[in-house]
This record gives sequence, structure tokens and C-alpha cells, in this order.
Amino acid sequence: MTLWKGRFTDRPAQELLAFTVSLSFDQRLAADDVVASRAHVRGLERAGVLSREETPILLAALDRVAEELAEGTFAFVPDDEDIHTAIERRLTEIAGPLGAKLHTGRSRNDQVVTALRLFARRELRVVGRQVLALQTVLLERAEEAGDTYLPGYTHLQRAQPVLLAHHLLAHGWALARDVDRFLDTVGRLDVSPLGAGALAGSSLPLDPDLTAGELGFASRFENSLDAVSDRDFVVEALFDLAMVGLHLSRMGEEVVLWTSDEFGFMRLDDAYATGSSMLPQKKNPDVAELTRAKAGRLLGHLTGLMATLKGLPLSYNRDLQEDKEPLFDALDQVSLALAALRGVYRTAGFDGARMQQAADGPESAAVDLAEWMVGRGVSFREAHAVVASLVRDSFERKVPLAELVEAHPDLGSEALALLEPGVAVTRRTSPGGAGPEPVAVQLKHFHQRLEIDAERLRDG
Repeated sequence: MTLWKGRFTDRPAQELLAFTVSLSFDQRLAADDVVASRAHVRGLERAGVLSREETPILLAALDRVAEELAEGTFAFVPDDEDIHTAIERRLTEIAGPLGAKLHTGRSRNDQVVTALRLFARRELRVVGRQVLALQTVLLERAEEAGDTYLPGYTHLQRAQPVLLAHHLLAHGWALARDVDRFLDTVGRLDVSPLGAGALAGSSLPLDPDLTAGELGFASRFENSLDAVSDRDFVVEALFDLAMVGLHLSRMGEEVVLWTSDEFGFMRLDDAYATGSSMLPQKKNPDVAELTRAKAGRLLGHLTGLMATLKGLPLSYNRDLQEDKEPLFDALDQVSLALAALRGVYRTAGFDGARMQQAADGPESAAVDLAEWMVGRGVSFREAHAVVASLVRDSFERKVPLAELVEAHPDLGSEALALLEPGVAVTRRTSPGGAGPEPVAVQLKHFHQRLEIDAERLRDG
């Protein structure tokens, strides 16, 4: 069944239907379409289009449609162009000619985007809660880590020792920004387009404020042209999901490095690793590698939709049908990656001894030597030059740095203590730093942040 057959004398070509139908993927909007249709029915009654006797008949028919969809007994037919057409067709089968009144004052243009906004508003919160679950695992592992430390890296070169807890929470704070972005996007998309019609509203006395309230939207549209053509919220959602993907990709890259023999900082649980079909000794970090790969897929969805939208004139164009598959897939892939990576971090073992051995090289305390000199009145640039020359001499002459420090007139035996294993990390005392005192404060703040975000992510 097409909703526009009255304009045409011939049936649509099979090639046209094969190219334009969206039922295979937009079935995910079924429940949201029914919810929006209920609100529209009540709006039609307020407008005098439906009588008080007709309204409950249509609502009961929509309830039956919803039950069939939920139970998997809804029977689709070959002529169902999309989920919206299918629902209206089934409603008319149940309610008879009265079902033909459902589409009064409504176009698929405002109908589809209303359902999509309802879907996105809910599903972004769902993924936000999944992000929160991964953050919770990171917090738990950070609390378990205690005073374990490892090298912090810049340019993938050992730089300064940091507590493992500090390192894990760095990922946690990045994910917290993702939660913020989801909620910001939800706030901007929380606008009802129902009542915009095809592009210009309706001559009927519809009340978009009423239906917006029925659907729990914060407000209704101000401009009907914008309402039916706006897909900013889908682009924003794809950007938010791509950013989560980028953060997870960085974590995945780290897992790949840390589980290699070259690093040896992390051991994968058997349940979250794979083997080789040829090499008996292998234990591969496939979850982490696929997490990296999914980030490229998510970026492709974002840039693809932006390219689709960039040249569209107002208002509705069928190009906008291309908004759903990237959004649906992005939600699915991020959800899968979050669950899998959560399992990796929850079950992985950390080799604290290997981490600390890598962090205990005397060069890792070089900046502490320079800051020790600053505390005795030497300018940092001068202190930096002194310590840098000692490090260079140590490498070139193959003399232990400790000997050179002890022999230097501006350093000596008192400064030598800074090179002892485990000392440097304790000297990171500034707020937000990587040492025990600021990390203890950070753990409390992160715990509080998770509690706040759990409340913010509850269904509105």
C-alpha cells in the first residue's frame, strides 16, 4: 500500500520499490511511531476531527497494533513501503474506514522525524548508561590498583611515573565528556515536530503544543520548514557516538600494546581473548583490535550523513531517509564495543611488578631533579640544562645516572634519594596530578561524578 496512490494511474515499478523501501531497517521505529500516533489521535479529537466515540476506537486499535509488534505477530505484506505505512494499513484493517482518519493533518515528513526524535532521545540515554557501566569498571579497577604505578608516556616514550589508578581514570574522565555530549544532544533534540505536516502546517485547528506535551517533549517546533528538514540532531548523535568510538579506540590500542610481550603490563582473561588457527602459543586481543576498527566505521557514518545533508534545499527531500541506517548501526556498534571492552577491563590482570620495573628507570625522575634544584633557587631553565646534560653523559659514557648526580656539586647525595624506586611518583602532589594525594581526591570526585551522571541519565 502506498499513501500517494490517488495521484497515479499505474502501480509503482518494482525497481522503484526495491530502491526506495525502508521497512527492512525502519521497523526499529515501530514503537515510537505508535506512541506518536496515539498523541496525534488525541490531538485530532481536540481539533474536532475525531469525535469522543471515535477516539477510543482508534486508540484501542493502536494498542492492538503495538501488542502485535511487541509479540512478533504483526504480519507485514509486500506493499508495506515502510513501518509507518504498515502501521496505518494494519490500523485500518482493525478499525475499518475510521482508520483512514489517522493521517489527517499529518504527513510522513513530520511523522517520521517525530518517531526518530523519540527514538534518539531514548537510545542516547541507553548508550549513556552503558558508558557509565564502563566508567564504573574503570573506577573499580582504579580503586583496586592502590599504589601500583607505571610509566606515563608522551610520544610513546617513557616520561614520568604515574599511578595506575590515575591512568585508568584518565579514560574515565574522557568518557564523562561523552555522557555530557549525549545529554546536551538530547536537550537540543527534545523538540516535537508533530504538526508541521508536509512542510507548512495545516488549515485544521491542530495544537502542536498539546501533542508535544503528550509525547513528553520540552517544546514544539517554531518553524514548520525547519521541523521536517532538520537532521542536525542525527548528525550530533553520530558525532557523539563517533567520539565514544574514538575514546574506546584509544583504550583498545592501549590494550593491544599492554598485552604484548614488549610491554607485558596486562594479561587478558581467556573469555575475552582469541587464539590462532595456526600458532598454538597465541593469545590475541581481538576485542581491542575490533574496537579500533569500529571507530573508522563510526567516522564514516558521520561524514557520510553530513555529505548527504550539505546540499539539500528546504524542506523535505527523500535523501533524508539516509539518516536512519547510520544512526542505527552507530548505536549498535558502540553498544557492542562498550559491553566487550567493559568485560576486558573487568577481567584483565595487571602486572604491577612489570609496570613498576618499567617506571623505575632513573631517567624517569629527571624532572624531579630539576624541580629539586628549583627549590634551591636555581631557575628551571638552568636546572633543566644541568639534568639534561647528566642524562646525556650517562647514555654516552655508559655511567649510571646516580653516580653522576651524586658527584654533581649542585645535586649530591641528598638529590640522589630522588632516584630511588617509587619515590618520583609520590612527588606528584599538585591537584589533578598523578601522585597518591591528588589521586585519592580524584577517586572521590570521580565517584561523585558517576552518581550525578547516573541520575542525569535516568529516563526523563
